[in-house]
Amino acid sequence: MKKPNILLITSDQQHFDTIGAFNSEIETPNIDRLVKEGTTFKRAYCPNPTCTPTRASIITGQYPSQHGAWTLGTKLLEGQHTVGQDFTMNGYRTALIGKAHFQPLYETEEYTSLESYPILQDLDFWKQFSDEFYGFEHVELARNHTNEAHVGQHYALWLEEKGCSNWRDYFVGPTGTMDNAVEHTWAIPEKYHYNTWIAERTNLKLTEYVKNNENFFMWSSFFDPHPPYLVSEPWDSMYEPDQLTIPKGIEGEHKNNPPHFQLTQEKAPDFSGYKETGFGVHGYHSHHISEDRHKKITATYYAMVSMMDKYIGQILDKLDELGIADETIIVFTSDHGHFFGQHGLQYKGGFHYEDLLKVPFVVRYPDKVPAGHVSQSMQSLVDLAPTFLKFVDIPIPTSMTGVDQSKVWMREIEAARDHIICEFHHEPTTIHQKTYVNDRYKITVYFNQTYGEIFDLKSDPEEYNNLWHQPEHQALKQGLLLKYIWAELGKEPMVMPRISGA
Repeated sequence: MKKPNILLITSDQQHFDTIGAFNSEIETPNIDRLVKEGTTFKRAYCPNPTCTPTRASIITGQYPSQHGAWTLGTKLLEGQHTVGQDFTMNGYRTALIGKAHFQPLYETEEYTSLESYPILQDLDFWKQFSDEFYGFEHVELARNHTNEAHVGQHYALWLEEKGCSNWRDYFVGPTGTMDNAVEHTWAIPEKYHYNTWIAERTNLKLTEYVKNNENFFMWSSFFDPHPPYLVSEPWDSMYEPDQLTIPKGIEGEHKNNPPHFQLTQEKAPDFSGYKETGFGVHGYHSHHISEDRHKKITATYYAMVSMMDKYIGQILDKLDELGIADETIIVFTSDHGHFFGQHGLQYKGGFHYEDLLKVPFVVRYPDKVPAGHVSQSMQSLVDLAPTFLKFVDIPIPTSMTGVDQSKVWMREIEAARDHIICEFHHEPTTIHQKTYVNDRYKITVYFNQTYGEIFDLKSDPEEYNNLWHQPEHQALKQGLLLKYIWAELGKEPMVMPRISGA
C-alpha cells in the first residue's frame, strides 16, 4: 500500500476566528471546504507567538527553548535535525515554497544567513541555488510581507520571468518606489501577487511528483494576512468597514495585568526599561489607533484572508485534478494568531491571550480523519513533525518533544495531551515569559517577576479577569505553578535513549 503524501498549508499571523465556516462576516470558501471534508481543532496553539521560533518548531518538533531559535532575529542552526531530513531519508520528495524565516534579515561574521541582505536580493545567486535547506531538497523562497523592502529570492525571479520588469515599483525600500504610508490597496496586479506565485509553483511541483509516481512532503507557506495591511484590487473593496464587527477591549481591563499591558494603552508609553539589546520588541509600543483606521485595517485584514483562500483553493483543485486528494494528508494552520482590537491590542507581542496563541487548524485525510467534525482536543504546532512521521511509519526521532496526534486526528482517542506550553522570549532577561494552559485554566509566569496572569477560560473565556493577585485564588495559583513545573520537566528531550544500567 502506497504511503500518504503530506501537504502543509500555512498562513501567517491569522486569527483563529477568521474562517467563514465559523464566522459569517468573512468569506473563505476553500478553507470552508477543508472544514467540511476534515476535522477542525478549536484548541490549537502555537509554541511561540512570533514567526521564526514557531516555524523552527514546526520542522524540528521541538520548543523554541530547545531548538535555539528563541526569538525573531535569531537563527535556527543548520545542525538541528528537521522533519524534512526524515522524509528525504525515507524516499519522500520534500519541498518548501513561500515563507521560511528560519534565519534573520541581517548576518554577522559568526552567524551567516541566506535570508539576509545583501544575498537576499542577489538574483544571480538564487538562479543557481539548488542546495538543501533545513531538510527540504527543493525550496523557492521569499521574505517580504506585502510591500516590504525585503523582496527578492525566488519570488523576484518569478516576477521577472512573468514579464513584470517594473516589480520594484510595488515595494518599499532602497530599490522600491512605493510610498511606505500607503495602506489597504496594494497596486501590484493580482497576477503578480505572491499568492499567485505560491499556488502556481506548488501546483507545478505536485504535477512533477505525480508524474514521477513519487511521495512528497510539501509545505506551501503563504505570507498573508501578516501586516502591512495591503491587498490587490478588487479584493481591497470586498468588505465594508462599517458592516464588520470590530473587536475592542473593555475599560479598565488591564488594571490587574502586568505593567506592559497597561503601557500599551498610553499614547506615548516608555518601554525603554524592557529593552537591553537595542532591538525592537513586537507589541511594546502604543496600541492606540483611530476608530476609522481600526475599521479599515480590519476590512483589509479580512480581504487578505479571502484572497489567500482563493489560491489555497487552486492547490486543492490541483490535488483533485491529479487524482491524489484521497491519498494526501492536508493540514491548514497558521504560525500564530493576531490582535485586531481584542483587549485594545494590535498585531502581536508579549500578550498571551487566546487571540494570539490559538491558530486555525484543519486536517483533511479522506476515510481516515472524520469529515465535518469539530474537536476540542488540544493541539500544538510542535506536534506536527512527530504526527506526520507517525502517519507514514517513519520512526520519530528521540529529539522531538512534540506529541504524536495521529490517533486523535483519526478519532481513535479523544486526546493526546492535557496541556499546552507557549513561550515568548524577546530579551535576555527583561522580556521572558511562559504560559501553561490546561483544559480550564491558563497561567503565565515572567522571569524574575512576581506578577503574572491566571485566567479561568471556562467562566471568563474573554480573559478579562486576571486572578493572579486575588487572595481567594492563591491555592489555585500554587496548584497551577506546580502543574507548569511538571509540564516543563515533561518536555525535556531524551536525545539519547538509555541503553544500559550504568
